Amino acid sequence: MAKKTQKRLPRRREEFTYRGFRLDDLRAMGRSELLPVMPSRARRKLVRGLTRGEEHLLTQFRKGEQVIRTHLRDMVIMPEMVGRTIEVHNGKEFVKVEIMPEALFHYLGEFALTRKKVTHGSAGIGATRSSKYVPLK
Repeated sequence: MAKKTQKRLPRRREEFTYRGFRLDDLRAMGRSELLPVMPSRARRKLVRGLTRGEEHLLTQFRKGEQVIRTHLRDMVIMPEMVGRTIEVHNGKEFVKVEIMPEALFHYLGEFALTRKKVTHGSAGIGATRSSKYVPLK
């Protein structure tokens, strides 16, 4: 039998949609048009109004600044932010976060974890009862 010399094409990912709307459609919508599409917590934040710092962060995205650093962990990810990289403060340092379409209407703080995973070392002399009887040179 002869082997097939057909190239395997990479799997194509479907175009991203959020509740039936494509990303381009969401970017074209105004804030008032986005409200019915959003989840309730993000909708509540926008209805109550964005702070001056959050408005400034959105203007930085619109201007197209290269490096954006922020402490605003409670900022909702809007469609105009998708595809950009932002540095979010986690309490100690700034963590680079690439904003993907799946992160839409989540908070920035969800992607910059504040706690590290605990990794314990091995037990030393005197750490356990059994190590009491280890002969020292």
